[in-house]
Amino acid sequence: MAKSLKGTATLENLMKSFAGESQARNRYDYYAGVAGKEGFKQIQNIFLETSINERMHAKRFFQYACDGVDEMPLMVNINADYPVAFSSTLDNLKYAADGEHEEWEILYPNFAKIAAEEGFPHIEALFNKIAAIEAHHEARYLKLAQNMKDGLIFKKNEVVQWKCLVCGHVHSGIEAPTVCPVCAHKQEHFELFIETY
Repeated sequence: MAKSLKGTATLENLMKSFAGESQARNRYDYYAGVAGKEGFKQIQNIFLETSINERMHAKRFFQYACDGVDEMPLMVNINADYPVAFSSTLDNLKYAADGEHEEWEILYPNFAKIAAEEGFPHIEALFNKIAAIEAHHEARYLKLAQNMKDGLIFKKNEVVQWKCLVCGHVHSGIEAPTVCPVCAHKQEHFELFIETY
């Protein structure tokens, strides 16, 4: 059997991370609802996609915790601070970026260092890899927030392609159509069209 996590700071850090990622997942689901109601379908979808990412991060932290203990159930007391923040889409993007920043810049590098010191290189690697993902999440949220401030969610400074998320119509222009010429859905259902294949 591998070295036990029981009684280590690494086990506590895995459980803090599990709790934090689980909460982030739920916050992002809530933020997605706000974005949808405010007419930002693309941002709604990005919150939902990130929520799925956070669910997997939580799952991996929990799996590593469970794999590292030889007796279950094991109660692990964690003491950590978690954000209470819920507002408009613009504010929610900022709150989300702040949380992601703390994870990749402070928490996970520190947790990785502790895991290495305690002799858990595989857990160190997990923290470092997830930190890199969280840095990407932060950058995306900051870019979306800046686009909102600059009025660039449905308008760009050059001709781009816009895709209707309902019928798939692709429109070329500086601005997404106010109404889709094919399915008659509002502008909020358009996003930048980028081929990912």
